[in-house]
Amino acid sequence: MNPRRRILGIAAAATGTAVAGGVAAALAQRRAVRRRRAGSTSPDDFGSLRSEPQIVRTTDGIQLHAEVDEPDGETRAPTVVFVHGYALNLDCWHFQRSHFRGAHRLVFYDQRSHGRSERSTPDHATIEQLGHDLHAVIEQLAPEGPVVLVGHSMGGMTIMSLADQHPELFGDRVVGVGLVSTTAGGLKTHRVLSPYLPDRVMRQVTPRAMALLARAPGLVDGARRTGSDIGFLVTSKVAFGSDVPTPYIEFVDEMLRQTPFEVIAEFFPNFDDLDKFEVLHSFAQVPTVIVCGTEDVLTSIGHSRKMASRLRSADLVEVPEAGHMVILERSDEVNKALARMIEAATAVRA
Repeated sequence: MNPRRRILGIAAAATGTAVAGGVAAALAQRRAVRRRRAGSTSPDDFGSLRSEPQIVRTTDGIQLHAEVDEPDGETRAPTVVFVHGYALNLDCWHFQRSHFRGAHRLVFYDQRSHGRSERSTPDHATIEQLGHDLHAVIEQLAPEGPVVLVGHSMGGMTIMSLADQHPELFGDRVVGVGLVSTTAGGLKTHRVLSPYLPDRVMRQVTPRAMALLARAPGLVDGARRTGSDIGFLVTSKVAFGSDVPTPYIEFVDEMLRQTPFEVIAEFFPNFDDLDKFEVLHSFAQVPTVIVCGTEDVLTSIGHSRKMASRLRSADLVEVPEAGHMVILERSDEVNKALARMIEAATAVRA
């Protein structure tokens, strides 16, 4: 087989991140998956929590979609800004939004090129630009008073980028930080595929495959948007560490499929190059919690432990048997950890 076609074949089986190895397993379990999906009922109205849309203008002119939930009555609590991860959108915070709604002023926004926000140019599809975007969100939607930042996956990296660019904010405007299923660096994206193909092969194949597929994004998106049983199964294995209700998997799978492959390919090179360990000291000035599932295969628990070792003042919360989407899978534990951090941030500010 032509080497280029072989690379394309491997990568096309992915849903945009690291799912190539799931194809063989998915084929073997397709009937079971179909039975599971056919018998599912939705226990949660994912995507139903809404408030009046607001626009945030970024430094390069991109318009970000944002929503603000105002608290019930007067409150001295800080504004809590939630920053979502790669290939997701603000709806991924469903259980956190439901839990904290009314008690705090909450800000949610879709990162550039994600959800309902405008598409970025490829040269601005960077973690550094996401840090500038978060700064714009704070300036325009929380211009006064204390702010708590909560980021999941790429959202955590976004907060670290902000800390790199504006360390003066931490301990002044920013009074608390939550880092969920994320890393400050050392992420080797090809290792997610290593159980299925040799590590040395995936180190070469993964970036080449993404670059090749990016040349024909329409073909890839057409395959991804069919809602295949393969995509469903791979999402369940990559996003979650234990059995979760079928609608949870379908919800994440839908967010992934709605993210154009061009966007996935543009942001992908950021992750292997990330190195923000030197900025973690900024978080020592504020209550910080680091949360990760022990079965996270994307930003493994080792990354959270390493960050915690560099930031001794942080509260490390390890959630047993949970995967990358711990914010859905084990929302109660995540919410409790965030509530403790917000309470500590509020007490320090009082």
